[in-house]
Formats: sequence, C-alpha cells, structure tokens
Amino acid sequence: MSNFMNTNKVPLGQKIAFGFGMLANQMFPAILGIFMVVLVEDLGFSGWMWSLVFLFPRIFDAFLDPIMGFISDNTKSKWGRRRQYVFIGGILMGLAYIFMWQLYKADGVEYNFWYFFLWSLVFYLGLTIFSVPYVAMGYEMSDDFHERTNIMAISQWIGQWAWVIAPLFWIIMYDENWFPSADIAVRELAIWVAIPCAIFAIIPAVFIESKSTLNEDYEPLNFANIGNSLKKIFESFSEAFKIKDFRRLCGATFLIFNAFNTVAALTFFVIVYKLFNGDAGASGVWVSMFGCLGALGTTFIVIPTVAWMSKKMGKKRAFMMSQAISLIGYVMLYFLFIPGKPWMYIIALPFFSFGIGSLFMIMMSMTADVIDIDEINTGKRREGIFGAIYWWMVKVGFGIAGALSGVIITVVGFSPDLTTQDQQAAVDGLHAFFCFFPMGGTIIAMIIMWNYSITEGKANEIKEILTKRKNEKSTK
Repeated sequence: MSNFMNTNKVPLGQKIAFGFGMLANQMFPAILGIFMVVLVEDLGFSGWMWSLVFLFPRIFDAFLDPIMGFISDNTKSKWGRRRQYVFIGGILMGLAYIFMWQLYKADGVEYNFWYFFLWSLVFYLGLTIFSVPYVAMGYEMSDDFHERTNIMAISQWIGQWAWVIAPLFWIIMYDENWFPSADIAVRELAIWVAIPCAIFAIIPAVFIESKSTLNEDYEPLNFANIGNSLKKIFESFSEAFKIKDFRRLCGATFLIFNAFNTVAALTFFVIVYKLFNGDAGASGVWVSMFGCLGALGTTFIVIPTVAWMSKKMGKKRAFMMSQAISLIGYVMLYFLFIPGKPWMYIIALPFFSFGIGSLFMIMMSMTADVIDIDEINTGKRREGIFGAIYWWMVKVGFGIAGALSGVIITVVGFSPDLTTQDQQAAVDGLHAFFCFFPMGGTIIAMIIMWNYSITEGKANEIKEILTKRKNEKSTK
C-alpha cells in the first residue's frame, strides 16, 4: 500500500514544494551542460575526454538508481520512506558541484580530466540519493488520473525556470567585464549555482508530508541481506518491465530526451560557428536567447497548453500532438539558421519547444498510472523502483548522448580553433545533426507510443479495484 497522502486533491503548497525540488533537479544539469563547453573551449579537453566525462559518471549514476529505488521503497523510518534521502542527496550534490568545477588551466589537461571525472562520480552519487526518492514522492502524491497531471504540470512549470535562467550564464561566462576567462567564471559561478540549488533540493524533504513507516512490513535493509536484496532489486526490475505500457514510456522517453540532448550540447558551437563565423564575442546574447526563449515558451505556452490538451483528449493524444508540433520546429530550425539574421531562429522556438517541454509532464503522469497496474499485479507500491527504472533509462541515455556529442564533433571534423570559413563542411554537418538527429528519435518514439493503452476510463477502473482491496484489508 502507499504510505503517502495518496488522496485525489493535493494542496497547492505541497505541489509547489515538490516543484522546487524539480527546479534543483533541472537546474544542476542545465547549467552543467553549459559549463561543459568550457572543458573543450577553454581547458583543452579532446573529443574523447568530453565523451568519457559525459558517459561514465552517468552510467555509474544509472547503475545505482535501482538500488536506491529498492532502499527507498523499503525504508522504515519515522520520517517515512523518502524525505531523509532527499535531504542528504541535495546537500551532497551541492558540495560536489562546487568542488568539481575548481579547475585551473595551469594544472594541465590530464590532471583536470581526472579531477573532474572523480568529482563527477561524487556529484552523481548525490544525484541518485536525491532524485530517486524525490521522483517517487511525486508518483505517490495522488491517485487521481488528472490530479497527477496537475502535480507534474506545476512541478515542470517551476522546473522550467532552470532552462530560462541557465542560458544567461553564456553571457556572463564569456563577458570580460564579468570574468577574465570562462574557466575562472565556472569556478566562481559553481558556488553561486550550488548553494541555492541545494536549498531548492531539500525543500520537498522539509515541507512535503509523510507518515512513519516504522511498523510497515518491508524487506529488511542490512548488509547481511544485501545479496538477497540485490536479487529482489532485479526481480522487481524485471516485473516492472513486463508491463508493456511502461516499456513504451521508457523507450519513448529514452529516444526523445536523449536524441535532444545529443545535439543540445552542440548548441553553442552551432550558433557561434554557423551564425557568427566562430566569434563567441560577436554572438552576444544569441546563444543565451536560444535557451531562454525556448524555456519561456515551454513555461507559458507548452505546459499550460499540453495540460489542457491532456484533459480534453487524453494523455496519449496530447503526447502525440505535442511531438508532432516539435517535428515542425526542427524542420524550421534547419532553414532558419541564417548567417547575419540570427533573430530568424526565434520563429521556430515555440514549435520546437513542444517536444522536450511537454515530455516529462506527460510521461511522469503516465508512469504514476502504470504503478497502479503494478500494484494490482503484485500487491506492492513500488514508486521508488519505477522511478529508478524510468530515470535509469533517462540517465543512461543522457550519458550516451553526451558521448555521441563528442563522437559527432570528431566525425564531422569540427575544431573550435578554426573559423567557419576554414571548416564550412564541419559546421554544416553540426547544423544538420542538430536538426535531424532529434527528429529521428521523436518519430521512432511516436511509433512506440502508438499502442499505449491506459485511458482515463481504464485508470479509473484500476483505481476502483485498488480502493476495494484497501477497504477489504481495513475491515479485516
């Protein structure tokens, strides 16, 4: 059974508290992706180094996710199953984020590579401890089909401000009036990012209600039982993945999110080299504008529109419609990146934003519906395991996406030391990947989701069955 509120309507304050956690959950990676450019542009990391620091820490993080999900689902505590982990993970993330960016060019490329790599592992350990229980909190806040979408819409609305704020760091990092160089900028800015983000991360732990689980009949968590626990983790993983609709959600998210992130890391290079002949200073605000305006479009257009669409036509149709609109945006981006006319790409941003901007709001709401099916099948509430598996797909893919970014840079033969005129074919190649690679991922994801079967009617039937079961247990 659920050990959370699990009521139809959730107070607005609780939704906002959950949303602040999402702001931290998105702010850290949003600014991390911007800071990562400094590794290549200013600290001399090669393409393969870029690939490794993107891939392996995230694989490490993804490996820990199912373990953390099992621990969270089976924790006996007077604070409940989730809050203490969210609190500890938020603090660890903040501290590690500060240390990982204390890089000095004088220390050399090899030293900086290993320093950054090892601190990345600590950061992603903190992210696992925080994010898996945090996501599970959201899944168990309500059992109502539409209220789940409302919870995720509010959290994503708040979280989207990370993507509005983060691109502004492009301006600050490369403005000599702020910092003499970008590597100095990231050392100092990391502190100003980490402290507020750590505070945002622990807000759900402080303000979201939970009840004691000291008397619950959970799996024992101890070192003597670790072998059996690991076995149960993989059994739970297998049971969850037997649900076809959950496989569809994971597969579609993997394709859309990670196809997008493969090329998102190239945004700086595409704008600076396609539109401004490689002159980062001349690009002014246009790198920042791309992210800021896209995120603002998501915040004020995409999320409210898709939330409305979900109520009117159902979650699946809302997903399909929003992704179809994003395909139009990607095509427009290909034709509207015009040297000398950077403002033209703004026309494409509202369309482009529908895909990635609506993804997690819809998918996390759908995952909460799938968890009800799992409870019917197994009699267990396993939000932690499902959250871990879902985000495992995201994180592994994100690592692969980062590695592919480095591969793309290498394959097209791009060099940040050359102007566009000296490598026109490489710049055109980056631009083509930037537009068409995520289109391919989106189209395949839409095909996967075509037979998704959980409608509002089916969800309400499942809810009635679960309510009847709980009432029967309470009368015994």
